[in-house]
Amino acid sequence: MSNRTLRAETIAAHALRAIDAATGAVVPPIYLSTTYARDENYAPLLKENYVRSGSPNVWQAEDTITALEKGAASLLFVSGMSAISILLETVPMGGHVAAQQSMYYGTRNWLERLAEKGRITLTLFDAGDRSALANALRPNTDLVWIETPSNPMWDVIDIEAAAKAVHKVGAILAIDATGTAAVTTQPLTLGADIVFHSVTKYLNGHSDVLGGVLVTREVNARWAEIASIRNKTSSPLPPFECFLLMRGMRTLHIRYAQASANALAIARHFSNHPKVEKALYPGLGSHPSHDIAKRQMTNGYGGMMSLLLKANFAASQKFCTRLEVITPATSLGGVESLAEHRKTVEGQASPTPDNLVRFSIGIENVNDLVSDIEQALNGL
Repeated sequence: MSNRTLRAETIAAHALRAIDAATGAVVPPIYLSTTYARDENYAPLLKENYVRSGSPNVWQAEDTITALEKGAASLLFVSGMSAISILLETVPMGGHVAAQQSMYYGTRNWLERLAEKGRITLTLFDAGDRSALANALRPNTDLVWIETPSNPMWDVIDIEAAAKAVHKVGAILAIDATGTAAVTTQPLTLGADIVFHSVTKYLNGHSDVLGGVLVTREVNARWAEIASIRNKTSSPLPPFECFLLMRGMRTLHIRYAQASANALAIARHFSNHPKVEKALYPGLGSHPSHDIAKRQMTNGYGGMMSLLLKANFAASQKFCTRLEVITPATSLGGVESLAEHRKTVEGQASPTPDNLVRFSIGIENVNDLVSDIEQALNGL
């Protein structure tokens, strides 16, 4: 059967059926060679002949992600921020970029740095206002960056509507889909031009790989430029990390399904808790963008949620250290549950509320997680 006809769960579990031709190994080996021989015509035996442009492990992982996202091609990078910075490198000097105000702070800080240096012009818009994106567009807008659901407020943006507005001004739409991980939303099928994932998160799922990936709807001049910059900066994901990424993706769907079910149960439990001001989770009917999430997130709402506590900065921070099952730590998408006081991490200039605690809900028994949050809240 063609990979195009297989369902995503099968593609991921079989890793594109990449059985090693030399040995028949079901799990392909790790190729640590930095260089590869040429044939009698001095042509590379493989796609490239030097690891700076990739390796068999890189290509296998990229092909799997491309198939999951229904894209044309993928490029893996040594980190998520490496992928993002190289994409932004393709924006023309002084070109306009529009992005939402509430998003991963590392991306926002990098955009603001480029704007301060005069490298780009930047407009940040409120993702909670459904007309804000269209109002942020300019005649010279080159790229629009959307994170949906957004970190850590979990706003959901209508990708199809955004793509239509963005393409009207001749710009491209890039989606940070780290929180959905090719399981429940496929932005390229909704009109997005490029999809980004921090593969550190759900795609790997075991908190032992640092990496990022870009997936494109079409291979064009801009994509060729991104590939060229990756080559020149020696930033493909290394072979061992690709091996771990492939191992993680084999269980992506079952991990994501369990995390989604746990998060929905926890969000419902604490949505009317006396010590919780508000639960932020797109799977809740009370979420302001639930209608978009229900239409766009077709296979679960993910394991990411936040609680606004009835507490001040210090007490909200202390709440995280009182947790016993859930670990107070950065990152998301692993099998273990994590909690983070985002304002502490992002700094006082961050727009994140002082009382927000972000959770990455894992695959543990949900009753143990609820009990842990309850006992930590009792200390407020």
